[in-house]
Amino acid sequence: MLDTPATGGADTPVRAQREPKYWGLKQHLLDMLRSLPPGSPIPTERSLAAEFDVSRTTVRQALAELTVEGRLLRVQGKGTFAAKPKVAQRLQLTGYTEDMRAQGRQPASRLLEVVEEAADRELALLLGTKPGAAVLRLRRLRLADGEPMAIETTHLALSRFRGLTARLESGGSLYQVLRDHYGLELGHAEETIETALASPEEAELLGSEVGLPMLLLSRHSFDTEANPVEWVRSIYRGDRYKFVATLNPPA
Repeated sequence: MLDTPATGGADTPVRAQREPKYWGLKQHLLDMLRSLPPGSPIPTERSLAAEFDVSRTTVRQALAELTVEGRLLRVQGKGTFAAKPKVAQRLQLTGYTEDMRAQGRQPASRLLEVVEEAADRELALLLGTKPGAAVLRLRRLRLADGEPMAIETTHLALSRFRGLTARLESGGSLYQVLRDHYGLELGHAEETIETALASPEEAELLGSEVGLPMLLLSRHSFDTEANPVEWVRSIYRGDRYKFVATLNPPA
């Protein structure tokens, strides 16, 4: 049984406390996953329901939570598998390419969209330009070892980075291009991390389920002279990614 009874002392009435059935099943699955290598198949919903004497709805709830937490990987039409460990990225002023190489992974980018558009008032303020000025919007799918990890949308003032699009078509590092071809060094950035739900398009690009929780990062970067460089919105797979920071006491 997946129910957990609780007993009191000699003078305390005994009261059976029942944990949700899906929770008990989830703990059993976690114990099982600790001994399985990544990529191992998980028993089907039907077999889990029969083994633990629960409904398939209960099984689906347990599997859904483990998928959101990055413990399981559900592949449409193939089944459910033990997931690889999450990618742990440090919060620092580096680019995606550098971060993945530092972890021994092979980074790659696919250019999804390149658009020249007029900056609205808010974007103009972020990029240090005038409303209506031309802005370059780059939308890229980020991969690690061939696996989709994030969708990144970058805005830059076009007047400052003419010819940038052609230099990025090979999928290289934006920050390296800015250093090598524009003589730009980043000084600092302000970054915000929130949660968001994947849209149907984002889920398809990232190979995840619609509505799966995502990590939404907004980065406002500046050069060494405190001039705005970029405004970036990135959405990372919450089941595959986690961020790590080193915290120091305030000065």
